[in-house]
Amino acid sequence: MEGLDGTHRVIIENVKPELNCGQYPVKRVVGEELKVTADIFGDGHDEVKAVLLYRHSRSKKWNEVPMKFLGNDHWQAAFVPDAMGMYEYTLQGWIDHFYTWQKGLRKKFEANKDITVELQIGAQLMEEAAATAKAGQQKRLHKWAQQLRGNISAADGVELATSHDVTDQMNACCERGNVTWYSKILRVDVERQKALFSTWYEFFPRSAAQEANRHGTFQDCIRLLPRIAEMGFDTIYLPPIHPIGRAFRKGKNNSVTAERGEPGSPWAIGAEEGGHKSILPELGTLDEFRHFVHEARSHGIEVALDFAIQCSPDHPYVKTHPQWFKWRPDGTVQYAENPPKKYQDVLPVNFETEDWQNLWQELKSIVLHWIEQGVYIFRVDNPHTKTFGFWEWMIREVRAKHPQVIFLAEAFTRPRVMERLGKIGFTQSYTYFTWRNNPQEIREYMTELTKTEMREYYRPNFWPNTPDILPEVLQHGGEPAHIMRVVLAATLSSNYGLYGPVYEFSMGTPYPGKEEYIDSEKYEVKHWDWGKKTKVSEVITLINKIRKVNPALQTTWNIAFGDTDNPQLLCFAKWDSAKRNKIIVVANMDPYNTQSGWVQVPIRELQLPEGEQYMVHDLLTEHKYTWQNEWNYVELRPHEMPVHVFRIEEANTGMGHNNLDDTWLPTEHTTHE
Repeated sequence: MEGLDGTHRVIIENVKPELNCGQYPVKRVVGEELKVTADIFGDGHDEVKAVLLYRHSRSKKWNEVPMKFLGNDHWQAAFVPDAMGMYEYTLQGWIDHFYTWQKGLRKKFEANKDITVELQIGAQLMEEAAATAKAGQQKRLHKWAQQLRGNISAADGVELATSHDVTDQMNACCERGNVTWYSKILRVDVERQKALFSTWYEFFPRSAAQEANRHGTFQDCIRLLPRIAEMGFDTIYLPPIHPIGRAFRKGKNNSVTAERGEPGSPWAIGAEEGGHKSILPELGTLDEFRHFVHEARSHGIEVALDFAIQCSPDHPYVKTHPQWFKWRPDGTVQYAENPPKKYQDVLPVNFETEDWQNLWQELKSIVLHWIEQGVYIFRVDNPHTKTFGFWEWMIREVRAKHPQVIFLAEAFTRPRVMERLGKIGFTQSYTYFTWRNNPQEIREYMTELTKTEMREYYRPNFWPNTPDILPEVLQHGGEPAHIMRVVLAATLSSNYGLYGPVYEFSMGTPYPGKEEYIDSEKYEVKHWDWGKKTKVSEVITLINKIRKVNPALQTTWNIAFGDTDNPQLLCFAKWDSAKRNKIIVVANMDPYNTQSGWVQVPIRELQLPEGEQYMVHDLLTEHKYTWQNEWNYVELRPHEMPVHVFRIEEANTGMGHNNLDDTWLPTEHTTHE
């Protein structure tokens, strides 16, 4: 019987959230609630009590939250972390003998049973609690015990014994006997709020020059900051800024031979000027980069860098650490391949090298180097092609000293692989949003992201385009498609980004037969009219302003979909935690044709009174509509505005239909089922 304790009678199981039996932490940001549920029960009919315990990993003292009984042995409690770093949480359960006695006392009294002995038992329990209580508490407990032992009437005894004062005092003083601890201490990785709410803008700094036929510099990037800040972005993501290899340099449109003067791909990192800790001389100096980071911060913008673990054949590592690469029988180093694609200008790092420990340390030092320059956000290129163990170790090591650092996983690959990257520490993740192009696909994907266990560890970052990906809807849908997709990205997910300025210019010409831009900026320096204004850029600016003032759009998780009678219409609602800010989005996902129909507002999730009118204010067009009940009519003309972003506002009785455009129809459809 060694190792057994027969006095412990409470079972704790089915604890949620718990990832991989506690192997990985769940994710939250500062101020974001963690709700914990569990099945907690004991044998027999004695009453069970339970608490949620939590603490920051730096603290030895547990904080305690009483758990609420939900019925059928299901319990729940929550806490809100108030600092970055790793938190721990676990559960306790025990038999509450005093509460069991209270319930039994009342039942016997209501059944007209003699409760004289029961009152004596209660007095004894109070005296036992007083033995370990503080002086002031002891006095009250002994007073109550004497009353129960005295000539008190049965009715008065029950009233006293079950009063709030007695219950609260006994809860505070009773020692918990035979407490069951949950078998694991679980963890919560708490990050800064930008991990949950961010707005990214990607551009190539070498194309930042305002004059044609000139390579952009960090000084040119500084001149773009007011434009990017005005559009409402808080994060600038730069493709690699390092020296570019010359061996096997790629030319225009990924040509295997580069013409004289062609700049090559920034992802072919490393040349005689240096590697991952160096800067392409044409862009400027390290001091000029630091100045750019400082100036961006003065505009409320952080700079994110690309962390791409790969090297050109000219990278210094190839000579100084040849053991970090794979060498073929003919004496050449193995370049990257994704048949039928070949990347002769890029060498993958061999993570199976026997020198893996030095490799890991060197790669971590790259991240630390750029942190020293003021960079705290990293977009990681193709993390799924590097070993999971490295990422788990490196992210843990970096964030132990720099908890404000954010890592975005750029991994468009198999679901289980993407999920594992989220579990092992990546703050945010690229997603399949780019290829979810009809309402049903959006509903299914958002349900997976927000209503399953993925919600606990996988923070999506929605991108309608990237330098590598020009989806079909943007190739053919023109301005309406670009507006529709960016508004959906910005409202479905609290983290989103886009690659510009091609996006706001509605550029959609593909390389023949591919989901890629023709004349890709990856292989040539471009000259853009950075002062150009478009309807798409105006909508981007407006939707980013809307996001900043509506807390409902600052979280991904609070979302509910409404049905429609038109399969081209998507309807969903979002709300803040207090349900004071409520948003309804209705999108026409057909960029070519006007679509109309009836949409079902999820009034229960929004806590709207059934049968009463309410006003919806379209924040994109400033039109206002009076709606009522669940089903309401919409009509969306894509070349005018393919999407509504409504904020629910209090309706005035008898408001009429002022400020409505000609798409208004009666608010009730009596024949709809």
